[in-house]
Amino acid sequence: MTAYSRIAVLDIGKTNAKVVVLDAATGAEIAASRMANAVLKDGAYPHYDVEALWAFMLDAFRRFATEPGFDAISITTHGAAAALLDADGRLALPVLDYEHEYPQAIREAYDALRPSFTETRSPRLSMGLNVGAQLHYQKTVFPDAFAKVATIVTYPQYWAARLTGIAANEVTSLGCHTDLWNPQAGAYSSLVDTLGIRPLMAPIRPAFDALGPVLPDIAEDIGVSVPVYCGIHDSNASLLPHLVARQAPFSVVSTGTWVINFAVGGDLEHLDPARDTLANVDAHGRAVPSSRFMGGREFEVLSAEIGSVADENIRAALPGVIERKLMLTPNVAPGSGPFPGRERRWLNAEGASPAERHAAACLYLALMNEACLGLIGAKGPTIVEGPFAANRLYLTLLAALTGRPAIAVPGSTGTSQGASLLTGIAPVATPETRVEPSTISGLEAYRDAWLAAIG
Repeated sequence: MTAYSRIAVLDIGKTNAKVVVLDAATGAEIAASRMANAVLKDGAYPHYDVEALWAFMLDAFRRFATEPGFDAISITTHGAAAALLDADGRLALPVLDYEHEYPQAIREAYDALRPSFTETRSPRLSMGLNVGAQLHYQKTVFPDAFAKVATIVTYPQYWAARLTGIAANEVTSLGCHTDLWNPQAGAYSSLVDTLGIRPLMAPIRPAFDALGPVLPDIAEDIGVSVPVYCGIHDSNASLLPHLVARQAPFSVVSTGTWVINFAVGGDLEHLDPARDTLANVDAHGRAVPSSRFMGGREFEVLSAEIGSVADENIRAALPGVIERKLMLTPNVAPGSGPFPGRERRWLNAEGASPAERHAAACLYLALMNEACLGLIGAKGPTIVEGPFAANRLYLTLLAALTGRPAIAVPGSTGTSQGASLLTGIAPVATPETRVEPSTISGLEAYRDAWLAAIG
């Protein structure tokens, strides 16, 4: 174990970015700064505003180096992103937004060359959610710029490289539906050679490695010279504390823009690539059956449409919603999840109040999550991280539908706490809210009707 007392974590999600300082002894956030993570629409394609993120990060480090202080930096970011660096370590092309959709001809050409699901356990996803598809698009459409690429790094490691000057790749980001990784072999997939990029891939380093201290000019700018750790994919950061503290089987539901489900001790052999299941790779390099849907984005959309409603009114509306079979079917956010290709519908919703629609939205999220967990053979308790951990009705419904306890872990996100463990500090026990399965009148019939409506 290290002797660090405070860890600064750069945590870049798809929607928001933050820098937090965590107390190593308690796990508490003792300082935090946040900003929206914007996508720029100028240039060749939509891309992340990395310079705004860089300025935000340095400003936070500068302020937090004085108060409360920190001894090390760890990094976690969303997946489905890679940075293409030239010989000077600068971006040869902008960091592509994974929600950019490519022309049909490009998509068809990529489909013809990508490896099979049996090799990568990575399903074909829409837009740029497969990093291999991004690299194929950039190489095909921008050959002159791509010819200047000297190094390819995954997204957490891009920020580590800017801070330390040391380029690396890491398996949790390589193993999250990129098509670039063979989780059974623990090595790159055949796509790396098909695309001709093996010489460009930065060396693979463990997430737990200290790559080096911040560069001298950065140390002078922020006022402190500290080690920077290699970094980790955000959903795997949420998983890491539970791998340390719990015995399999259990599942972790990491909620944010995406709801990512991990079934530790689950089923790798029966994953269905057509239903957004895959093998993620944990911080120790082990394949973990996983599934996903864009639940955070969906709930954000629904909440904006329905409007604000008091929690007690939503709970009071639930029995009537179940009895009436007022329901929402997939998908609010198209292109992913266990029921692809469906377009959302409200059923039996004529004259429904905002409270009733909110209750139906919570039912929708819990039913989607139950389907995701079933596809990966989840067993044991379900640990819910992130914003959904504060939604008591969703937790109650999820426990009732699965017949297993739902354990809510407090705090806005578990990603920062997980990333802090990369520095070697001991995990800190946190309070949990355990919701035991209960019988909810009419819920099974409601689920049957919902599944029948999906078809």
